[in-house]
Amino acid sequence: MNMLIWVLQGLLAAMFVMASLGKVSGAKAQKDTFNHLRLPQWFRWITGLVELVGAALLIAGYWNTDLTKAGALVIGITAIGGTAAHLRVKDGMKQTFMIVLLGIIAFVIVGLV
Repeated sequence: MNMLIWVLQGLLAAMFVMASLGKVSGAKAQKDTFNHLRLPQWFRWITGLVELVGAALLIAGYWNTDLTKAGALVIGITAIGGTAAHLRVKDGMKQTFMIVLLGIIAFVIVGLV
């Protein structure tokens, strides 16, 4: 079971490090996404920092499982917010699928740790 948790943990951490760095650095795709979601650009910074903290906790969780649970919970709650943002602008499953999947993985980790 530990191997499954480690793989999911690494996958989730990698995805959110990449996503958060794009948000914090101001990548055009992230700016466009936040405009599409009708969210202010300052919220992109906040979201990026929260995602980076969640990913860092997941990485630190390789040494302390309590941090794994905390990081997965941060990511899971962030995923709920992302899903709500997509639903608010009536995005289809194509646009919403990835954040839903990552949220499910986060909550699976919370349940397994």
